[in-house]
Amino acid sequence: MKHWEYHPEPVDTCFGCKAMGLQMNAGDANSNLRVSTRKWDKELEAYRSARAQGIQPAGTSMKKINEAVRKSEQVGKAFDATTSSFKG
Repeated sequence: MKHWEYHPEPVDTCFGCKAMGLQMNAGDANSNLRVSTRKWDKELEAYRSARAQGIQPAGTSMKKINEAVRKSEQVGKAFDATTSSFKG
């Protein structure tokens, strides 16, 4: 169906005319909102390093990882955020 065959000029009360003026976009999938690969890799490596030392951070963000590592270093034992205790 060709909408413009019914009326060649846009009509304010016509839904078809209004719908033809819509523009679609990616919304929240916009690539500008994604975490940079460099930041992602840095956080992932810090998390892997903490887990290799027996540390269990409360999350995968740098803030949570650094907090768990700091607590572990202060006490001298691996911190486990799931139980809020130290291992060993």
